[in-house]
Amino acid sequence: MNNAFARASGRPATRLRPRTALVSAAVGLAVVATSVVVASSASAATTLGASAAEKGRYFGAAVAAYKLSDSTYVGILNREFNSVTPENEMKIDATEPQQGQFSFANADRIVNHARANGMQVRGHTLAWHSQQPGWMQNMSGTALRNAMLNHVTQVATYYRGKIHSWDVVNEAFADGGSGARRDSNLQRTGNDWIEAAFRAARAADPGAKLCYNDYNTDDWSHAKTQAVYNLVRDFKSRGVPIDCVGLQSHFNPNSPYPSNYRTTLSSFAALGVDVQITELDIEGSGSTQAETYRRVVTDCLAVARCTGITVWGIRDSDSWRSGGTPLLFDNNGNKKAAYNATLEALNAGGSTPPPTTTPPPTTPPPTTP
Repeated sequence: MNNAFARASGRPATRLRPRTALVSAAVGLAVVATSVVVASSASAATTLGASAAEKGRYFGAAVAAYKLSDSTYVGILNREFNSVTPENEMKIDATEPQQGQFSFANADRIVNHARANGMQVRGHTLAWHSQQPGWMQNMSGTALRNAMLNHVTQVATYYRGKIHSWDVVNEAFADGGSGARRDSNLQRTGNDWIEAAFRAARAADPGAKLCYNDYNTDDWSHAKTQAVYNLVRDFKSRGVPIDCVGLQSHFNPNSPYPSNYRTTLSSFAALGVDVQITELDIEGSGSTQAETYRRVVTDCLAVARCTGITVWGIRDSDSWRSGGTPLLFDNNGNKKAAYNATLEALNAGGSTPPPTTTPPPTTPPPTTP
């Protein structure tokens, strides 16, 4: 919103004669009325990205490079979103199919499209136990550790200055109630592998926000959530470079939206990191699905350091769980009730841009159940 009307002229005020004062008052009222209309219009943005931007946030979508030739898909993407995440094109098997031989063509298509249309890019992902190329799957020990660090360095360096946030490490904790690390080939290189990956990413791209990303970390009472919290708390206390936590937030009947979701967001934020909802999809339909989307958005807007939301696809047919119709647009690209609820929640939220300074923790450290 243009604040030119509120700028002072820098000259001393002069006393107005009565008639001049009346005219000035009338003009002033007109300006105020105009400002109110502008403010009202601005508070009811008509797209997801525009509304999120008014709150100092982003609203993004996971994008597949091969779908950028689909005019309906691209039309929705360009109209509605101000952030993109490559769905698979930046994963290890895509970017380093042969050791030391890097391939960025498909990822570049997405990055270039985003930058040409004023969208930011979330990089996904630099280090992960899954979707590794065959050559990496067959490695272990020091050789694997060095290969992982080289991959992080090369990819982050290639995209230096073009990525808003990197999912540096993805899904490193086990499912279930143990709160333990996942038993992966990367974990077997040593318990410090996550820290090593973050330090390599910071050295390669100092300007990008560095995130740890995982699923089933939405419920504050779950052991996995607590384990990630303890990792982040430890990193912050020791100066390991970590800037944000990504909650994937794939919700379905077996993994429902938890009533303490906002507590999870605010508790991570209290550690002095941003929180990003990185892969949101909610299986279902109609008003029930719409209401859950509304709650997720409302919770994010209530936490100043919840800086953005990414839905994991655009149309239901684009989803990795298409049978669950989990997204905001139907197979034909029409807006669903979930879209309307999401936009309403964004427009209803106050303007609470994320703080520029790191606040101290405001909650006591949790104990692992």
